[in-house]
Amino acid sequence: EVQLVESGGGLVQPGGSLRLSCAASGFTFSNYDMTWVRQATGKGLEWVSNTDRGGGDTRYLDSVKGRFTISRDNAKNTLYLQMNNLQPEDTAVYYCARGRTILGAWGQGAQVTVSS
Repeated sequence: EVQLVESGGGLVQPGGSLRLSCAASGFTFSNYDMTWVRQATGKGLEWVSNTDRGGGDTRYLDSVKGRFTISRDNAKNTLYLQMNNLQPEDTAVYYCARGRTILGAWGQGAQVTVSS
């Protein structure tokens, strides 16, 4: 069974940092591009970042460039999103998903709340 489990969310003050993790199982993680998507309350899904299978080709939403870093550890079957200088507008549920254009599997999401 394909599983993606996010962790590392929480409440942080503006300017703070969090690192999200996404533990993958049930498939060969290193064979897949991976994506982070977020959804703020009452809004639609917003693509945040993605990476290719090796982690060498990464893309970012303009508003998070320079603040967020996507990475992966294929030996640990884990995807990461390091988020620095968080702002209130980053508040959302963050999902990891398998794939880059077609997102074939999703995690349950991790809540990130940025508030003073």
